[in-house]
Amino acid sequence: MNCETCEHYDYDEEYEAYVCKLDLDEDEYLKFITNNTKNCPYYKYYDEYKSVRRQN
Repeated sequence: MNCETCEHYDYDEEYEAYVCKLDLDEDEYLKFITNNTKNCPYYKYYDEYKSVRRQN
């Protein structure tokens, strides 16, 4: 898995950088940053063409 292909990874204009947009509480965040991101439990593949395929 790769953050760049995750639905939760998006550009933040305030930080002028790509960030994970998950709304995690303190315990979840600590668990997230201390685990290996290759096995991220919150990863969800972002398919930008998903809605287009539904229209056909």
